[in-house]
Amino acid sequence: MARILVDGDDLVVRLRWREKAAARHGDVRVPLEAVRRVTVEPDWWRALRGDARRGLWIPGTLCIGTRGHPGGEDFVVVRPGPPVVCVALRPGAPFRLLAVSVPDGAEATARRLRRLAPRIDSSTSAREAIPVPGES
Repeated sequence: MARILVDGDDLVVRLRWREKAAARHGDVRVPLEAVRRVTVEPDWWRALRGDARRGLWIPGTLCIGTRGHPGGEDFVVVRPGPPVVCVALRPGAPFRLLAVSVPDGAEATARRLRRLAPRIDSSTSAREAIPVPGES
């Protein structure tokens, strides 16, 4: 299963080789400076936003790859069961959201990321909604 880790000043979503093949994407690396908010979603399917773009989508079983929506693209590696760590990223990052199922220690992972990210927004514990076209 994919892992979220910190390597120097970067947040890395490390994928196993099978996940790389399914997602048609390598490991995801973003600067910790780009992390805006970190939340934990207990319901895996609530972490999915927008439409499937690239990757593998098996309903009720596995969602891995990129998803597009009016606000940009998300990168997801989620499975039913374990909670999902959702990392909202600032504009300019390659994705708007990283969502990764974490079977053990999702809350601990989220706390560690919040502590290490230099510009974290802790104004709310909720994820932000997708922008709606035509709204400002």
